Amino acid sequence: MGVAMVIELADRQTANTVQRVLESYQARLLASIGRTRRRLAGFEERYSVSTQHFLAEMTAEDLEGGDLEYVEWAGEAKLLAGLETELQELRNARFQLQ
Repeated sequence: MGVAMVIELADRQTANTVQRVLESYQARLLASIGRTRRRLAGFEERYSVSTQHFLAEMTAEDLEGGDLEYVEWAGEAKLLAGLETELQELRNARFQLQ
């Protein structure tokens, strides 16, 4: 079930500005997702395992960089999940000018 939110703006120009801001934010999310995927790919190439395998099976002791590298890799994976969720939520939003 969806939630409706009504925002009253001064005029159509302001509404267009808000829409452009949302589109710009979506573009920044896409750029962040791309950067995060590249960082994850670096870890995956270095250790020849997928991020899913890393999260399920590996510990900091399995990594050359130890705790710091573990936290970085796990953090990038969590960041990616959050960014993708946020992008999907934004893409699912519907806007209607009246």
